[in-house]
Amino acid sequence: MARPSRAHERRADLVAAARRAVLDRGMLDLRLRDVAAAAEMSPGSVLYYYPTLTDLLRDVQREAVDRFCAAREEAVRDEPDPRRRLVAMVRSGLPSGPGDELCVLLYELGTIARRDASYAAEHIRLYERQVGIYSGILEVGAATGAFSLTRDAGGIARNLVALEDGYGLHIVMAVPTVDTARAEALLLAAASDATGCDLTAPEAPEALSQPEDPLDELA
Repeated sequence: MARPSRAHERRADLVAAARRAVLDRGMLDLRLRDVAAAAEMSPGSVLYYYPTLTDLLRDVQREAVDRFCAAREEAVRDEPDPRRRLVAMVRSGLPSGPGDELCVLLYELGTIARRDASYAAEHIRLYERQVGIYSGILEVGAATGAFSLTRDAGGIARNLVALEDGYGLHIVMAVPTVDTARAEALLLAAASDATGCDLTAPEAPEALSQPEDPLDELA
């Protein structure tokens, strides 16, 4: 009886090793031998599973995008109030600090999106998936009266994701120019302006409650 193939497991191991190598070396200095060393394999063995380093890094990027977006979806899934959902969404999109490995990984991999169409496509997928989450929250908030949008939901969503990307990069730079708390406050201020709803109170989102029904006062 033929032994079951372990190719899937080996590829998963190589993705994990390449992830570590990118975080240790950065994309500019990364070489196939760095990934091989992290995986405790020979360069030739790495190429047996992935024809090129580029092919391997595409899988690293795909896995990172899926993991990041899934975490953001999970952060807002169980919150029914659109205002609390919007605050949670903002908080889930920023790096925790310069050492946030997943965000650093995404920024490193994003550096080659300008030159490689396949990496750019994955970067676009990351952007559009986040825009979709934001748009859904904003549309529900507008429909329920929690938000009074100053622009269409899609436009606001795209601006918020772009702001997150910009502030996030400043957070993880070798010399950070803004910290996570400050970036979060600035994003919540922008979201407040765009929705007509103050999301910036220190106690938010706990202080956010459903609007009072005027009929309750007559009961």
